[in-house]
Amino acid sequence: MPVIRLPYSDLEHLTGVSIERIKEQLPLMPADLERMDSDHMDVEFFPNRPDLFSVEGVARALRQFLGLKPGLMRYELEDSGIEMLVDESVNMVRPHIVCGVARGVNIDSNVIESLMQLQEHLHRGIGRNREKVAIGLHDLSKIKPPFRYLAADPGFAFVPLDYEEELTLAEILERHPKGIAYSYILEGSAKYPLILDADGNTLSFPPIINAELTRVTESTEDIFIEVTGLDKNVNIALNIVATALVERGGRIQSVSMHYPDRVVKTPNLEPAEMTVSIAEVNSLIGLNLSAEECKHCCERMGLGATVKDGHIKLLIPPYRYDILHPWDIIEDIAIGYGYNRLMPEYPDTVVIGEQHPVEELKSAVRAIMTGLGYFEVITFTLTSSTKQFERMRRKESQAVEVADPISSEHTMLRCTILPNLLEVLSFNKHHDLPQRIFEVGTVISGFKEREHLAAVSIHANANFAEIRSVVDSVLNELGLQLRIEESADEAFLTGRRADMLKGSEKLGVLGELHPEVILNHELDYPVVGFELDITPILEY
Repeated sequence: MPVIRLPYSDLEHLTGVSIERIKEQLPLMPADLERMDSDHMDVEFFPNRPDLFSVEGVARALRQFLGLKPGLMRYELEDSGIEMLVDESVNMVRPHIVCGVARGVNIDSNVIESLMQLQEHLHRGIGRNREKVAIGLHDLSKIKPPFRYLAADPGFAFVPLDYEEELTLAEILERHPKGIAYSYILEGSAKYPLILDADGNTLSFPPIINAELTRVTESTEDIFIEVTGLDKNVNIALNIVATALVERGGRIQSVSMHYPDRVVKTPNLEPAEMTVSIAEVNSLIGLNLSAEECKHCCERMGLGATVKDGHIKLLIPPYRYDILHPWDIIEDIAIGYGYNRLMPEYPDTVVIGEQHPVEELKSAVRAIMTGLGYFEVITFTLTSSTKQFERMRRKESQAVEVADPISSEHTMLRCTILPNLLEVLSFNKHHDLPQRIFEVGTVISGFKEREHLAAVSIHANANFAEIRSVVDSVLNELGLQLRIEESADEAFLTGRRADMLKGSEKLGVLGELHPEVILNHELDYPVVGFELDITPILEY
């Protein structure tokens, strides 16, 4: 979860509250105080509250939570008169862009550091490492509107941030640290997104790097904000950054976005509306709060609230990305009431718990594998067809796909564990060899949940004999009598692969991974592994 650095001087200045009181109240918001230093503290917030990823957002929430300025914070939006002309050439590269202006911002080194921190956390969170959302902040005094957003040839050149020489867009992707880190986002594109001013000066090469020309410094007063991306989450990021700058004295102004088929003004800082039943609030929390108490709790969380006919009508601020359902409001009411005031109670039904047979089996398997010298890892159940099939040289089979994936990395439920283990090895190439890891967990095979055990070993002398001996030990300890036969699994090397069968039912596979699979995961040494369906053990 994101850990935010909060300087004491900034917090006290923005809230008007002593740091001692802030330390007492922050855990109730809720947040975890990770560490406290002489001049700052590091605080961990839940990733569903990106509005708290800066000292400005935390200060605003504290003022509301402590009752200093409770209720909805409204924002006056002026018209900047600035236009952003969006060329249709970006439709196939990075189609969404929104902009805003913050004038009269009081900037010092703390503000710059906080803005950089906010950008990076938003990039990692709702931005999915800049792929879905990327934010650029620019000194407005150094550029001339109207601005243009277009797709440019790779040979276009400008001076990128932290450089003194011009580089072409292609050279930035090859040589600049940010270009190297994020070039995969633009992989396969013939042209690259670019933002220019009226004189042809470059503002940004999104989502990679800004121009050195527009660097924000302590002398900057007016900031131009641009957010590009692949979907409407760009609006959320813009609202969070814009409202954070208000905390630093900024006046927010809108920008006219001229798309080929429409004109819109951004940002939109009008609150959203939602209605919640007071009876539902009390039912879910387990309290008996009055309408006025619910209203007070909502205002402590920065929501506008009015009560009528047993319901609360809420106004949700434009920076609250996390409120999607009435239950999210009820959670806010519980936080506003105070988790420390909720009294623990014993349940009415008293039962004696026992370990589920599946968990007993998993525990036994873990003991076997750790005894064989393997380290356990736990990986995500959500994955992608690229990882499960393409990199493994396997044909795509029945896969349970996610209806609305939030990332191209998480589009389906895994049907095997081996690809996940290979990915772990690729993340740990800098560690010494040999590396031997395993995982026992759930997969979805044939649209049914199954429990699998998978393990891999990587080192210079890894071979079939090694993994066969491991498999024999596992089968012996589990009391499984399986037949070993030649396999046709394309993930493994021909002649050095085998299936594990009970009767005609295939329960697993073992062998030496195919060189192409190894290279697909950017590994440099032989890898052996196996995967076994342990679900039938419960049935047998």
